[in-house]
Amino acid sequence: MDDDAIIEIRGLRKRFAENEVLKGIDLSVRRGEVLAIIGRSGSGKSTLLRCINGLEPFQEGSVSVEGTALRPTDATAMRALRQRVGMIFQSFNLFPHLSVGRNIILAPSLVKGLRGVDGERRARELLARVGLADRFDAHADQLSGGQQQRVAIARALAMDPAVLLCDEITSALDPELVGEVLKVVAQLAQEGMTLLMVTHEMAFARRVAHRVVFMHAGRIHEMGPAAQLFDAPRTEELRQFLSALG
Repeated sequence: MDDDAIIEIRGLRKRFAENEVLKGIDLSVRRGEVLAIIGRSGSGKSTLLRCINGLEPFQEGSVSVEGTALRPTDATAMRALRQRVGMIFQSFNLFPHLSVGRNIILAPSLVKGLRGVDGERRARELLARVGLADRFDAHADQLSGGQQQRVAIARALAMDPAVLLCDEITSALDPELVGEVLKVVAQLAQEGMTLLMVTHEMAFARRVAHRVVFMHAGRIHEMGPAAQLFDAPRTEELRQFLSALG
């Protein structure tokens, strides 16, 4: 085991009925590392993220975060885990009946008792951090998709996670809105946030990720520094994947 690892995964296997989606994943992620996960649709990328934060139970292997083993059957332990592991999805999942500010502070108010002036101050700080300082009182339907996704990032950060999981967070956005979201993620990376990103934004992965994981057919097929994987792929599967992207 890597003493510096914040996430440690060993022998992870996940099945949906007879379909084995993850076929023995071994992966260590260090604190402050940015890991980009790439691969074709159906290769197991999103399922891997969902296993890390307990959204999907798995059949074999182990996952630990900050030295604590993930125990999917222990509701108390899972609540504690999700406070440390934030997740941002393709869809923004904002509550339409709440203001932007209330969306951000809802979970910390329920879990950490952060309410009133302190809660509002925290929400405004996070909105400023994602470039939306003036949208505290707005509602989701008044925001663009890129703005909604930035609010979703602020909401995840409100719980002070140790790790942030990003699952294709730009795939539902119009092309002209992608950059504003990636700019926020790049800033988080620069600040030392541990990030695991499933992404199809290869230029961004090359620029920001410390390591890139290429998944193929439920396994980690190649893994290494971004330049190594993009410039000198070792396997035919990765070469074909990259050439298909143009």
